[in-house]
Amino acid sequence: MSSRKTDGRTRSSTTGRHYHHGNLRAALIVAATAILKKNGVGALTLRAVARGAGVSQTAPYRHFKDKSELLAALAGEGFAGLTAAMLAAADGIKDPTARLRALGRGYVIFAVANPAYLRLMFGPEIPEKSAHPELQTKADAAYAVLSSATKFQYESGSVADPDLAAVASWSLVHGLANLLIDGQIKPEALEGMDIDSFADRVISFLAI
Repeated sequence: MSSRKTDGRTRSSTTGRHYHHGNLRAALIVAATAILKKNGVGALTLRAVARGAGVSQTAPYRHFKDKSELLAALAGEGFAGLTAAMLAAADGIKDPTARLRALGRGYVIFAVANPAYLRLMFGPEIPEKSAHPELQTKADAAYAVLSSATKFQYESGSVADPDLAAVASWSLVHGLANLLIDGQIKPEALEGMDIDSFADRVISFLAI
């Protein structure tokens, strides 16, 4: 596949699609996300992403020096999405305990809807998030959403150790999400409830 410049744009001779220079990274992320969701992280290569985006095989190297940088960028998108999902679920809720439960529901709902993202975000493909500062920042921001909620609980007298409560909350919702994703919790166990209601019931049962 070749490409040529047309009026300041890169044009794929195979697809005929155009991407302005400023849109290339976004196009690559979109293509990578599609591959991740359809075929899993094992199918992600810079060549496959270039093909999916309809650009030359060398184009991805303008933004990602290697596959590890691409995976880190994708995982960062996942953490940003997780943060947004949690905040949306807890929007307008002031009570500290109720807010933490809502954040937990948001976590589970996002994870179940995006299992490929979750596996990449916490999987072995990115052993050290600290090697990718932008990814580390987004991962920290997601955790801070939960930890800030437990700090509010501490201030209200609901928990004695906010840091330990944050770890406990994260362990609960992450474990529940993985059990659902991996099919270890069967649909009949939900007793007709949707994921939101089921997650709330489990979280409420443990009084977190």
